[in-house]
Amino acid sequence: MKQLRIRTLAGLFVVAGVLSWSGARLWDSVGTLPRVPLAAPIVLAVIAVVLLSTALSLRSRLRAQRERRPGAKGVDPMMAARAVVFGQSSALVAALVAGMYGGAGAFLLEFLDIPGRRDQAIYAGLSVLTGIAVVAAALFLERVCKLPEDDDEDGQAAPAA
Repeated sequence: MKQLRIRTLAGLFVVAGVLSWSGARLWDSVGTLPRVPLAAPIVLAVIAVVLLSTALSLRSRLRAQRERRPGAKGVDPMMAARAVVFGQSSALVAALVAGMYGGAGAFLLEFLDIPGRRDQAIYAGLSVLTGIAVVAAALFLERVCKLPEDDDEDGQAAPAA
């Protein structure tokens, strides 16, 4: 499984933000702007909390297993792989969604004197922040579940001295 690259997530965020900003300008010139739901930052925050709690749980279980504590519950490799896949997919979607709300929020910054649009800009800003929290929690989960690297490039361990 390949590791997520921050460069890919940042690129996805920027492209989605630019497209969303230009789409919001176009949409506003035609009629009304679509609303930023209040539930968006709440849902992203819940996902970030789930990812972070999963990472902390796996980290403590792996540490207990590594230290050979009595009664330590091991980590099923398939469960860890599923957690990493969930984290990676959540990070990709969160980067896309945060970019989308970031672009809409950047457009709404021009209209902060209108109370309805100010609220929408706040919801968009909170969505961007919680999207970044999802990405951070997913990267932490991926780091927790990462296997140690071999010393040799072709997969063979170095001989013990």
